[in-house]
Amino acid sequence: MPTASHSFLEVFAAHGIDRAFLVPGESYLGLLDALNEVPAIEAVTCRHEAGAGFMACADARLTGRPALVMVSRGPGASNAAIALHTAQQDAVPLVLVIGQVPKDHVGREAFQEIDYPRMFGGIAKWVGSAHAPEQLPELAFKALRMSTSGTPGPVVLVVPEDVQDQALPAQDWRAHPPAPTQPAPQVVRELADMLRAAQRPLIVAGSSFENEPGRAALLRLAESWQVPVVVSFRRHDIFPNAHPLYAGDLGLANDREQMEAFHSSDLILALGTRMGDITSQGYTFPAMPQPAQAVVHCHADAHQVGLNFAPRIGIVCDPTALAQALADEALPHTSNASNASNASNASNASNTSNTSNTSNAWRERLRAIERRISAWPAPSDGVDVVRALARQREGSTLVCLDAGTFAAPVYRHFNFRPGERMLAPIAGAMGYGTPAAVAAAMRRPDAKVVCLVGDGGFMMTGNEMIAAVERRLPILFIVVDNCAYGSIWLHQDRHYPGRHVGTTLASPDFARIAAAFGMPSETVERADDVDAAVARGLRSATPYFLHVKTRLPASRATQDPQASREA
Repeated sequence: MPTASHSFLEVFAAHGIDRAFLVPGESYLGLLDALNEVPAIEAVTCRHEAGAGFMACADARLTGRPALVMVSRGPGASNAAIALHTAQQDAVPLVLVIGQVPKDHVGREAFQEIDYPRMFGGIAKWVGSAHAPEQLPELAFKALRMSTSGTPGPVVLVVPEDVQDQALPAQDWRAHPPAPTQPAPQVVRELADMLRAAQRPLIVAGSSFENEPGRAALLRLAESWQVPVVVSFRRHDIFPNAHPLYAGDLGLANDREQMEAFHSSDLILALGTRMGDITSQGYTFPAMPQPAQAVVHCHADAHQVGLNFAPRIGIVCDPTALAQALADEALPHTSNASNASNASNASNASNTSNTSNTSNAWRERLRAIERRISAWPAPSDGVDVVRALARQREGSTLVCLDAGTFAAPVYRHFNFRPGERMLAPIAGAMGYGTPAAVAAAMRRPDAKVVCLVGDGGFMMTGNEMIAAVERRLPILFIVVDNCAYGSIWLHQDRHYPGRHVGTTLASPDFARIAAAFGMPSETVERADDVDAAVARGLRSATPYFLHVKTRLPASRATQDPQASREA
């Protein structure tokens, strides 16, 4: 007989949710049992709740649909908290289902009881709790809508163990996604006039374009108006990196000349980006609270528009819809001067020509700066691996990155092509890479998935690679091992040269660990061996593991003995 748990899960299944990333627990046995009769939802068993949550975050990035995570109360929910924070920072829809103590025990400090609204109230978009069996499908229905409205993000559903097994018929409820909010025609015309008048326009494009219609609309907009595009923090794959209009990304360490050029723009179209602290370079680009240039900020969430600076025009609508409408307003660039065929239009033609010359120089300047920054440096530890990947990749490649300095060559030098994807934690959460790669390979069997992770991050969730072995997912795992929490080591060395506490690590033999998991593995210690090892990994039809040993750079104290004395 159908139970409240069946009814609950059927709501998710009806909305295309086909996987539940979970670590089992006794507080939601009714939900687990109901999965037997809901074949549309596959149970993906994980080894740690953080791994389950990271898998869900990556899956939601790829599908655009809410991802479902199921964990037990107390310790399970605590372990999953990192996924909520990542989903909030990364703007991905996620539903975390937590088993709870019996409803009559709530508020009595029962075993493993937590007040989840208090615990997650500052991270989740909404926390809902069931007090009766019939509320379960209603909560699921609302969670799907809440997680995708405005800025996508995480919601939490708390399900006491004694409301899961009661008889309850399934509900045929289907939430239809709202039609994209369209920009007002007069606003589109005003923006078109601003673009025609601008000499140094710049598009700052964000996560709202992280889908195929969004990418196509962004590319069409840029090409229609010949406007350079810079992408927001770690959104490299939303615009072709080799395109003449690609101006780079706004990240953790932008080049001074590049930022001076961006600041000299006379029109900024901030589209589909929240303009957070990293994208805005510490809330300095554009200047707060009143930008020096005309700024247009468009986002589907009214809360985000002009949150930290005052735009000339703030638009609450679907950024993809705005990009499409604005591209339709573009005039053929070759006709501006030729249409000025008589004396009365000569002055306008001259002005247009001057503006066009300035805009050409602007585009060429930004592109030259980006090419200089992204040019491959001399061979060095870490860079060699990324260079080999960039040179040897074929077809669709999906790169999953963990947090750490090992990923810097990818952000700086790896040119993402149309059809390729990059999944990296916007939140900067270590441990993301391995579970993200597993979820990506499950979702995109057509792509070659490469996981790049440091030795520190791999030890946090590397156990999730067992799923790649169980499912024969052809993921190339690359652990870049410098025996340190390298990013923090570098920060220490910058601020306190030669003084490193808590950042050096003793690494195990990662290749032997991978072999014990059941996958081919090898250790790479020489630069001359990198190309061949990467080639073997990319060709493998099963999971393949590379343990690449690297070194930390020389300490500033070693380079400059005076530095340590001044520290």
